[in-house]
Amino acid sequence: MSAAIKILCIGDIMLDVTVLLKKPIVEGLETRAEISTQGGGAAANVASWLSCAGVASYLVTRIGEDSAGKTLMTELDAYGVEHSKSVVPGANTGVVVVIVGVDGERTMFPDSGANGGLTLSDVPDLSDFTAAYISAYSLINPQSRSGVLQIISSISAAGLPIILDPATVGVIMEVGAANANDWLQSVDTLILNEEESQFLTGKENPIEATSQLLKSVNTVVIKRGAKGALGQTRGEKLVQVGAQRTAVINTTGAGDAFAAGFIKIWAANGPLLEALESGADLAAQCVALIGARPLVATD
Repeated sequence: MSAAIKILCIGDIMLDVTVLLKKPIVEGLETRAEISTQGGGAAANVASWLSCAGVASYLVTRIGEDSAGKTLMTELDAYGVEHSKSVVPGANTGVVVVIVGVDGERTMFPDSGANGGLTLSDVPDLSDFTAAYISAYSLINPQSRSGVLQIISSISAAGLPIILDPATVGVIMEVGAANANDWLQSVDTLILNEEESQFLTGKENPIEATSQLLKSVNTVVIKRGAKGALGQTRGEKLVQVGAQRTAVINTTGAGDAFAAGFIKIWAANGPLLEALESGADLAAQCVALIGARPLVATD
């Protein structure tokens, strides 16, 4: 682990039930599939990829009082991720069913379960950390929103840069673009995809969307799938990288892997171009796997 960097990750941990389709779904008929379970949740994924990339990480999250929660904690330990141990009595650990089509694209059906209810008391001593990554899933969840906003205020007061992933458009729509844009005022770096940038800005052109978002945050990174990614820091030139060629099996978690690769370089004050390339490298590793995290032995 790098002694110089430690990242605080705040947000969901989930049990992913991945359904890898063998052929397109025909409604009302059986469809052959390969089904498996893995650890998931955006913040947990980022923390896991960071740890496997040699960067110390700490995950603030909650699990239910069930076997799924115990399994997910054991998996985090195997990755070397430090984590809070908040168990919610009587609650189920969060679960998401991920349907992966024959083209590798995925559709998700989440049940956040015990993830709701994060508060400032869940956060460790901030003096140990270099930066904080926050998944907006925890902000959009009404049970966690007030607590996470307090956490953001505390992190900002401590002088730590905040890196935010705004979650998917389908989730952001629950609070609206205006509320989501308000949250950006405390954020240093924003990592999002093209669809999310369009929703937040109304701009279809990612360069125009970047320009608008830079009015709120210091650095914007837009992931563009097979087109790679672009990024810009306020007052500096825009830079772009291409996607790495790889066999795409499953896109679940690719954005989280990208975020981890980017943070590894960016939190160490590395150049933006190198950070984007590092993000693209981990994303390419992720899409070649079933599941959202790197492979690791848990026994």
